[in-house]
Amino acid sequence: MRAAEKKFADQARSNDNNMALEGEKPMAATAFTVNGKAASVDAEPETPLLWVVREHLKLTGTKFGCGSGLCGACTVHIDSKAVRSCQIPVSKVAGKNVTTIEGLSANGQHPLQKAWVAEQVPQCGYCQSGQIMQAASLLATNKKPTREQIVAHMDGNICRCGTYPRIVRAIQRAARGA
Repeated sequence: MRAAEKKFADQARSNDNNMALEGEKPMAATAFTVNGKAASVDAEPETPLLWVVREHLKLTGTKFGCGSGLCGACTVHIDSKAVRSCQIPVSKVAGKNVTTIEGLSANGQHPLQKAWVAEQVPQCGYCQSGQIMQAASLLATNKKPTREQIVAHMDGNICRCGTYPRIVRAIQRAARGA
């Protein structure tokens, strides 16, 4: 576990009873909707949403990649917009709707998830939830994107295995409804 990852995971696990230690700020409850269900978590306001989702809510499909918002592995939707959850403090999602990969489809039957399987996109699979969430935001606003639009929209989501051609094909397949 990387130092930054450990720091935020420890922070998210600590103080579950919202009791502040001497010299610490008390945690505040943040209420929002995640995957269509009401959620309220006690966490420091600056705790990244990524750690709240993974550690407090136990939704582990969203991955920690770089911690800097550069790789896209932690992509979720806030009010239908794709964002890097490692860069969003939990305090900023109060009253908002958050969708993680688990909420995209309860049974894995979202057109993008089916296209990902049909095109055999994953190799290691680590970046795939972020890739799918980024692609879902594109298809929500552009039902028939061109290849160039897909590439531009997916720029910033890194696949270390280099499956970019398969990712583009899967998005095109989902857009066709195949």
